[in-house]
Amino acid sequence: MSEVRIAAEPRTEFGKGGARRTRRAGKIPAVLYGHGQAPRHIALPAREFTNAIKHGANTLLTIEVEGGKELALAKAVQRDPIKQTIDHVDLLLVRKGEKVTVELAVVLTGEVERGGRVNQDLSSLTVEAEATNIPDGVEVSIDGLEIGKQLLAKDVALPKGVTLITDPEAAVVGVVAQQSAAQADAEVEAAEAEAGIVRDEKQTADA
Repeated sequence: MSEVRIAAEPRTEFGKGGARRTRRAGKIPAVLYGHGQAPRHIALPAREFTNAIKHGANTLLTIEVEGGKELALAKAVQRDPIKQTIDHVDLLLVRKGEKVTVELAVVLTGEVERGGRVNQDLSSLTVEAEATNIPDGVEVSIDGLEIGKQLLAKDVALPKGVTLITDPEAAVVGVVAQQSAAQADAEVEAAEAEAGIVRDEKQTADA
């Protein structure tokens, strides 16, 4: 996993107005919490933090604030729905050797049986791992996977020290037969015909 150092500063302004002023100054309002400590309100440099989490959602952060250092993970990142800039971050304090629950991205590798189409049901798995040794993701090989077959969460090989939390019987990925162009056209025609019947029924009811 990646580890990034970020210099933060205490935050003394709160509420919407304070948060807006923090963001205008090129910083992100954040809360550092965990281990029974009182939450600490800090401001993170926006550019550095945004670049840090590009390495992965589970990037280990060394937060330097007021002369001290804290290890933390970003547990909740709130983004502006339009600009996609980061509005606020919740940072969870962690220690070396401590177990934490995180999401691991599922990365598919290989090619399925010819004529098959991949259906990925889960894009991530919930696992428990050491806070300072979280994998960047987990690779799932679908090479040669046959039509009608699927891989469950329990089939995924996890790195040493990582424990599955997701339901072991949950489907991760499966293979279905590809539709021919004729089958696809037939489904579209059937859907259009059904929609036409619905419209006719509505017009009759309105009349």
